Amino acid sequence: MMDTLANGLTTIINNEMRNKRECIINPASKLLGRVLRIIQLNGYIGEFEFIDDGRSGKFKVQLLGRVNKCGAIRPRFSVSIDEIEEWEKNFLPSRDVGILVVSTSKGVVSHKEAKEKSIGGRLLAFVY
Repeated sequence: MMDTLANGLTTIINNEMRNKRECIINPASKLLGRVLRIIQLNGYIGEFEFIDDGRSGKFKVQLLGRVNKCGAIRPRFSVSIDEIEEWEKNFLPSRDVGILVVSTSKGVVSHKEAKEKSIGGRLLAFVY
């Protein structure tokens, strides 16, 4: 329970495998919320909302059945623009399938946006 990002992505993949329509991710964090936003913008999950329970909070996530695999990348490797393609080969099944989530100085973005903006950062997660 130390890594809230890994815990949240594991919850998503476990509920996807059981064909659930939604899942509750507990505990919530700002980083997890930003990663969920990137995953949502790329069409892998539906709507999600933060539920304040007086503690750390929860996320209620609508699942669309499009996630085959997702997970946190540990340790969080530094990546430059030139190296992004190598990391794509390591974590994603093929070209143009899936996304890597990268934490940059401009915020949390997908690897495609990082290439467009020509900025590097740290790898956080992968989804396909």
